[in-house]
Amino acid sequence: QVQLVESGGGLVRPGGSLRLSCAASGIIFSTYAMDWYRQAPGKQRVMVASITTGGTTNYADSVKGRFTISRDNTKNTVYLQMNGLKPDDTGVYYCKANWGRYEHWGQGTQVTVSS
Repeated sequence: QVQLVESGGGLVRPGGSLRLSCAASGIIFSTYAMDWYRQAPGKQRVMVASITTGGTTNYADSVKGRFTISRDNTKNTVYLQMNGLKPDDTGVYYCKANWGRYEHWGQGTQVTVSS
């Protein structure tokens, strides 16, 4: 059974930092590309960062220079380091694993940026 479990969300002040983790089980993690998505209240889910099996990264323009995605294949975990957080970064963050036409989602973790 495939499981993706996100953690690390919480309440943070503008300008602060958080590190999200997504631990995977039930898949051969190293063969999956991994994405982080954000869903703000009342809005569609959008991708904020992705990392390929080879470590190539891509970011949404809104987070470039502030967020860093990384992966540790020995721990079956993908991370999202978020610095310089803004109120617009508020939302539920989901990780997604992709392999060909197969994709798996986690349950999400809430990030709230507020003073």
